[in-house]
Amino acid sequence: MVSTNSQDEARAARRIYDQRLRASLEKSHMDEFVAIEPLSGEHFLGQTLSEAIGASRTKYPDRLAHALRVGHQAAIHFGMRN
Repeated sequence: MVSTNSQDEARAARRIYDQRLRASLEKSHMDEFVAIEPLSGEHFLGQTLSEAIGASRTKYPDRLAHALRVGHQAAIHFGMRN
């Protein structure tokens, strides 16, 4: 189960993405991964989910980052496409 604190951080990161990052990232970094550290508002890009999260953890090892795939609703998708 996800804690209330984690849910709050995920919502804060999503707001940062929607309000500050979406327009510019979707122009130049479509389909890449972005990890957003919600307390600082900083974001970290990577070609893989691991790269984006790793960059965030390097700078903020004791903080959680929320990861998204630029231009998608979720970082990863499971299942088949129709």
